[in-house]
Amino acid sequence: TKLGGKRIRIVRTRGGNQKFRALRLETGNFSWGTEAYTQKTRIVDVVFNASNNELVRTKTLVKGAIVQIDATPFRTFYNAHYGAALGKKEADKVSRSVQNKHNQRNKNHTLCAKIEEQLASGRVLACISSRPGQSGRADGYILEGAEYDFYAKQLHKKHHKKHA
Repeated sequence: TKLGGKRIRIVRTRGGNQKFRALRLETGNFSWGTEAYTQKTRIVDVVFNASNNELVRTKTLVKGAIVQIDATPFRTFYNAHYGAALGKKEADKVSRSVQNKHNQRNKNHTLCAKIEEQLASGRVLACISSRPGQSGRADGYILEGAEYDFYAKQLHKKHHKKHA
């Protein structure tokens, strides 16, 4: 499955069932685990694949591939849910009841600095957890915590090896 305009073929399988072979995809359904929020968003680029660097160069979407996705839907959710404007200097004006709701939610909530940095930049690292060649969809989750640290280090190593 390559990165590009949506192109899916239906394949007949044993027992007359069907597989949806994604030949090209440009969007996917990505979940933000700590916020329990899932949104369809655009896949921007394939940045890492543990199995083969060739799959990164050819922008092939497979299970376990690390991709960069568009952060806009997650940023708008965060702004609406917590009243915190990421990437902007000040939040929008809201009614007192909405402000109280935001204050209540913000009481015991902290956003990881690395996620905040990614959301502000407009690109978020995510992992594909579905098998696009079998299901015809590229679903996944946003990388957070130790998993994010691991892949950030891998990307940093790869980037410096290329320029050295």
